[in-house]
Amino acid sequence: MYFLRDEIVVKGTIKDAQGPLPGATVTLKFAKIGVQADNDGKFSLKVPANGTLVFSMVGYKTKEVEIKGESTINVVMESLNDLDEVAVVAFGTQKKSSMISAITTINPKDLKVPSSNLTTALAGKLAGVIAYQRSGEPGQDNASFFIRGVTTFGYKKDPLILIDGIEVTSTDLARMQPDDIASFSIMKDATATSLYGARGANGVILIVTKTGEEGKAKIQVRFENSTSENTRNLEFADPITYMKLANEAVVTRNPLGILPYAQNKIDQTALGANPNIYPSNDWRTMLLKNRTNNQRMNFSTNGGGKVARYYIAGTYNNDNGLLKVDERNNFNSNISLKSYQLRSNININMTKTTEVIVRLAGSFDDYTGPIDGGSGLYTKIMRSNPVLFPAYYPAGQMPKTNHILFGNSSNGLLINPYADLVKGYRDYSRSLMNAQFEVKQDLSFITQGLSARGMFNTSRYSYFDVSRNYNPFYYSASGYNSLQDTYGLTLLNEGSATEYLNYNEGAKDINTTTYMEAAVNYVKQISKVNDITALLVYQRRQQLFANSGTLQKSLPYRNQGVSGRFTYGYNNRYLAELSFGYNGSERFFKTERYGFFPAIGLGWQVSNEKFWKPISTIVSKLRLKATYGIVGNDAIGSPEDRFFYLSEVNLSDGGKGARFGEQFAYYRPGITVNRYDNAFITWERAKKFNFGTELTLFNDFNLQVDLFSETRDNILMERAAIPSTMGLAAAIKANTGKAKANGIDISADYNKNFNTSLWLRLHGNFTYAHSEFLQFEEPQYKESYLSRIGQSLNQNYGLIAERLFIDQYDVANSPKQTFGEYAAGDIKYRDVNGDGQITNLDRVPIGLPTVPEIIYGFGFSSGYKNFDLSVFFQGSARSSFWIDTRATAPFVPYNYPGESLGGTQNALIKAYADDHWSEDNQNLYALWPRLSDSQNNNNVQTNTWFMRNGSFLRLKSAEVGYSIPKKIINRVKLSNARFYVSGTNLLILSGFKLWDIEMGGNGLGYPVQRVYNVGIQIGF
Repeated sequence: MYFLRDEIVVKGTIKDAQGPLPGATVTLKFAKIGVQADNDGKFSLKVPANGTLVFSMVGYKTKEVEIKGESTINVVMESLNDLDEVAVVAFGTQKKSSMISAITTINPKDLKVPSSNLTTALAGKLAGVIAYQRSGEPGQDNASFFIRGVTTFGYKKDPLILIDGIEVTSTDLARMQPDDIASFSIMKDATATSLYGARGANGVILIVTKTGEEGKAKIQVRFENSTSENTRNLEFADPITYMKLANEAVVTRNPLGILPYAQNKIDQTALGANPNIYPSNDWRTMLLKNRTNNQRMNFSTNGGGKVARYYIAGTYNNDNGLLKVDERNNFNSNISLKSYQLRSNININMTKTTEVIVRLAGSFDDYTGPIDGGSGLYTKIMRSNPVLFPAYYPAGQMPKTNHILFGNSSNGLLINPYADLVKGYRDYSRSLMNAQFEVKQDLSFITQGLSARGMFNTSRYSYFDVSRNYNPFYYSASGYNSLQDTYGLTLLNEGSATEYLNYNEGAKDINTTTYMEAAVNYVKQISKVNDITALLVYQRRQQLFANSGTLQKSLPYRNQGVSGRFTYGYNNRYLAELSFGYNGSERFFKTERYGFFPAIGLGWQVSNEKFWKPISTIVSKLRLKATYGIVGNDAIGSPEDRFFYLSEVNLSDGGKGARFGEQFAYYRPGITVNRYDNAFITWERAKKFNFGTELTLFNDFNLQVDLFSETRDNILMERAAIPSTMGLAAAIKANTGKAKANGIDISADYNKNFNTSLWLRLHGNFTYAHSEFLQFEEPQYKESYLSRIGQSLNQNYGLIAERLFIDQYDVANSPKQTFGEYAAGDIKYRDVNGDGQITNLDRVPIGLPTVPEIIYGFGFSSGYKNFDLSVFFQGSARSSFWIDTRATAPFVPYNYPGESLGGTQNALIKAYADDHWSEDNQNLYALWPRLSDSQNNNNVQTNTWFMRNGSFLRLKSAEVGYSIPKKIINRVKLSNARFYVSGTNLLILSGFKLWDIEMGGNGLGYPVQRVYNVGIQIGF
């Protein structure tokens, strides 16, 4: 019994491991006195001094604390996930205390960054994930990511991605909103992924979206406005330097060569004479803005009663490019990507034992931008001459024309990037709709702990793009009168220029996916010490593509299988898990069509042993675990390869036809074998081993370490040793490749509440993943270093550059280099095999892998009263990249692979202008060798000269926030209100300065963006 005369006011803060818990309930035991914690987790309650407070919240273990006259009581709630309740695993949930699989989870709040692309937040945030971002262009800025590195040299290297159990693409993941995510998990080892059988070898990303909670409607609104800019701009030489060095590039190779630029032109340009006759274009400044603005808004509401609960959300993102909009044009060709996401999750209790769930989700993109895209325009700026012509001539030169007077060269049309930007635009639309119906049935009336569920999902995807453009009118200046400063214009492309828009249809992609899943689950505890769970799942997936192009690709893509999991735990100390996947794929012959992928795991909760009790206050948790199993991958060869057991023959090949008869009037097409049938081709197999340790010290510090290894065999490769005398018309493929990987991933966090006002969280993770070839289809080289066996799957081979040649004597007395002409100032290579000449036989493994082997991140979050601060650093190590010498070689034409552009002429990078070999600067270690007005094949070989270390450390994100006190927001009927300022990619430390190092060899493309952001989040 409590006595009112002993009443005191108790204050305190309620938190969990992540921070304050707004809305947590505090009540006096055996009484109806209680309050809810405010937005900062704080409470104040007048209660008897000898009473007991009960702290409770949905999803957390109820906690009782005796008051004992204390006026301040701070409580850290334990999440049910951290006890014996749900953790999301393959096809269901599992007690976290019994889980021995290598699964990394992250609080969705930690994935919130001022970006419309979720994949940009992955690097450094999740142990076991290798991720990097090569571009910042809206719509093309997906990060590349791999789970525990790359262990296959097939086309499918990235993980399986599932949202609410449905397979999606990396773009669908990119559009996912952290606000809508309930759990985000990375599945890494065999016991976690074997249930996905043929599709789990590369790891699995599993996302579960939020559901409604019982109670009155709760509304959350978030709005952000951000400013983005390039993290670093590639600097070009000024036009005067460009012309001088272009002349040098001719003279240094041929003293009698014709100079491209007269001295008078250089002098007049330097004096700022008529810019239409002596142009001096800074194409980047002319076409690109320094920064742009973007907006993001998210709305969600959830609530319901005992029968039905709902979660409804909508998101709008508007991302703009850095391209300038010219007032001379009547349309906007800057990048504008508007994306919309809608989500509705409805849970209905049809009976006390039956639950029906309906999930509807839609993702829609509307894009407008330049015809070549942002990266395409950037690469054109890099390949445009700055001094031969202006972007356009004044309209007054030809006042009766109705078009822009674009400049160009009279000696053959070159790229005018201004014209390419404003001549037209491209639209695309992308839509994805998912409709899902799920039924859960409790079968406890049959036996306690038995349940079943069934799910059906249908997806509809569509994409199309269309371009509209006119063909620019190009002019060159002629008849210049320097005394009167007058000139005329000559039309250069009268036959092809237009004043009307042309219409070009692009790709049209339509596909549908149908997925069915049925599962039976059993959970039982026997004699309070034996915990048993069992799961059996059947799944079937079918995907159908329109506009496939071939008969084989038009047929449905199908997978089906049965998977199962059995777990046993004794007295929360000894744990065992068995899992399997038995999956079939239509790609293989009937004898190879189905594969069995088993896995086993064992665990020991050491800290639950009696002998551990003396140190349990120091080391409160210690778990050891080990797993081993086999997982498959049926995405082998290429996406176009369907039925390997069927031959593919073209019976009407016009390229191999022939004419017959006296007059050769009778024609018959030829026959070509595109592929021979092979009934023995089958899955890739990944044999995975994992040993892990989970450790908690002083209840504040958590550490998880996993050592892993993997052997991947049956990798599909073309046979290299089949002689041409066999007369085969197509390449032969077989499962001959083999590779291995090993590494370690570590995650750590520290949580501390110092008092009611101050809290701190430190967190970090580290991933190291190394791969090697074990078997590779290759000749038996005399030079052993040419073999890929033992090398990384992402290892580059090239020549060892010693220095630049000193003079002609040095050239004459060095091994002959067989890649083209070379002289003093060109790159000198090492004769590795000592045969007196430099050939492809001198190529050796150079540098580190092109995919980082180490990704790490660390940071902190802290709060004081209503203020909070978070900072996160992300780093990358053990990777190399190469400057693209062909694309950056100054003054020469260059097309990227697959391009057919004419009129390219590479610009001059300022770093090359400042540091190149010349007769006046015979620096044997200059950044760029002797200049040339044509591509010098000797210097552009893959070599160590242009190899760079890809390591960096980046201030990835920072955020400062302020939550308005509860007493103020209550007056305007709000449940919470928070203002914040944040940023991403704010600083970077690296030894490479030309462009953002994370772009690697893609430095001439659309740069990675630095973002400054302001936002507000309001709850009702």
